[in-house]
Amino acid sequence: MKITFLGHASLQINIGDITILVDPFISGNPKAANINVDELKADYILLTHAHQDHILDVEAIAKRTEAVIVSNYEIVTHYQNKGLEGHPMNHGGNWDFEFGKLKYVNAIHTSSFPDGSYGGQPGGFVIEGEHKNLYIAGDTALTYDMKLIPLQTKLDLAILPIGDNFTMGIDDALIAADFVECDKILGYHFDTFGYIEIDHENAKRKFFKNDKDLMLLEIGESLEL
Repeated sequence: MKITFLGHASLQINIGDITILVDPFISGNPKAANINVDELKADYILLTHAHQDHILDVEAIAKRTEAVIVSNYEIVTHYQNKGLEGHPMNHGGNWDFEFGKLKYVNAIHTSSFPDGSYGGQPGGFVIEGEHKNLYIAGDTALTYDMKLIPLQTKLDLAILPIGDNFTMGIDDALIAADFVECDKILGYHFDTFGYIEIDHENAKRKFFKNDKDLMLLEIGESLEL
């Protein structure tokens, strides 16, 4: 399993021959100028919620690649009405895809499309694939529901928002790491704009002091599990 950070909360996940994009917001992010949206491959696009900084490039990518959009019922229906392929899910639901088992889990946030229309309830994803297990928290506050994840899945990596203001910050992300029982954390949703800028060294130091590894990838950089 290979995970590439595409900036903000955007990810590319390669599991075998399958390419998954998560929350593609690239063309509107000046910090991601080195990523060419028109060259991104996608078999699936996972969407945690409907805010513009998570869905901006979905339509263009899905039209070009014919990727299957996976999200809550309202978001998937929105894109199906535009003629795109989708697989609707809702909280607590599991589905066996060709890349592995996917579960849609709770997140505490809001969700609306740029025009203000309802985007369903936000969520996160647990992926069990290729003998590696991954939690993508999405935009969320710290929540006790995270404690449910390790009851069913032993995680190899947790991807947590750390920018604060709109989501968890570093201190709550440390607690979240304990809740999901995973000491290997990839931070995301930080530095894109002023509200969510963080002190990288201080953040890494806090995790290190708590015997945890916080990885902050450069845009376009990858890690392998």
